Amino acid sequence: MSLPHLARPSGGLPLLAVLGLLLAACGAGVEPSATEAVADDGTDAAVDDSSADASDGAAAEEVDRLSIVATTSLIGDMVATLAQEDAEVTVLMPPGVDPHGYEPSASDGRLLREADLIVANGLQLEENLVSVLEAVEEEGGSILALAEQLDPIDFAWDGPGHSHGDDDAGHPQDDDDHGHSHDDDAGHSHDDDDHGHSHDDDDHGHSDEEEDHGHSHDGGDPHFWFDPLRAAEGVQLIAEAIAELDERLEAEEWSARGAAAAEELEELHDEMMAMFDTIPSGNRTLVTNHDALGYLAYRYDLEVLGTVVPGASTQSEVDARGFAELVETVERAGVEVVFAENTDSTVLAEQLASEVVGRGDLEVEVVRIYTDALGEEGSGAETYTGLLRTTSRLITEALGGTV
Repeated sequence: MSLPHLARPSGGLPLLAVLGLLLAACGAGVEPSATEAVADDGTDAAVDDSSADASDGAAAEEVDRLSIVATTSLIGDMVATLAQEDAEVTVLMPPGVDPHGYEPSASDGRLLREADLIVANGLQLEENLVSVLEAVEEEGGSILALAEQLDPIDFAWDGPGHSHGDDDAGHPQDDDDHGHSHDDDAGHSHDDDDHGHSHDDDDHGHSDEEEDHGHSHDGGDPHFWFDPLRAAEGVQLIAEAIAELDERLEAEEWSARGAAAAEELEELHDEMMAMFDTIPSGNRTLVTNHDALGYLAYRYDLEVLGTVVPGASTQSEVDARGFAELVETVERAGVEVVFAENTDSTVLAEQLASEVVGRGDLEVEVVRIYTDALGEEGSGAETYTGLLRTTSRLITEALGGTV
């Protein structure tokens, strides 16, 4: 219904009165119903009763979504990949933050207590969160600590020359096939002839001999994510934990997401193996800030020759004697690269390189890699798979391999 053109009246009625009569005539006997409204331009507009119901339903779905808290940025990316839009995921530690040194806030405690599920790394990686997580668990909180469930390798600092890949650490190495194993219970078979690797393993990709020694589930190395095959099992454990609590999606959906994420990691493992296999046999040693690359060395036949910080934690103290011994070890081995990490200062690595250079003609380069936390935007390590791919590329190139 359109209003007639309004001209100024020639009689005595005021303009407002004329307007009132015209509007009354136009709307006589027409009351807006519960499903109608008047649009801004004066036309009738229908209101869909279902919109209110839809809003209420969306709000209900929002309330029903699981609340999941992940401790580290790496774990957070794994969880977010699975959850997509079907759970509310909160990550305590942002990219670039060292989980070893992270100090929880009071708000972190509240988040953890209110969460439906907490996904943590475990094995003391989140050193200052341990007591908080234990308290939450005692109060009935649901916590999935991944590392301890993924057949952790031993961590025992023996000083310079320590390696996760040698016989002393309980991981037999076959010089002919690089000590790799690829036939696991995830149902993925890898052709040994393609890469020269032999992988007749148990459930976790390790030979039966290793079960007698070399693995500790009480105090193992927490940096499991550098073995993508272990991480493949980990994402499936996360999917199972979510499925047990979620009432919105069927368990089969979570299982399918876990399987898809695992398959991606297994494919990435093959990609990483192909890269590391190009490193010359004389260059397959690693010197790093702290011992974060044990799983990488174990899986891809590298050796952790030594670390500047003695141990699995970046919070350990560097002693002068150990540092001097490491300088000598690096010099004797002719190591030309020291790897520093995105979560820590490069000062100690640079000091080590400088000491070695000052003692002879050996040139030592410091290469920054991504280890315990995701990288900054544009780094190539913004996601977990990106971190693995980027760090593998940096190590391979630095040690004389090709990518």
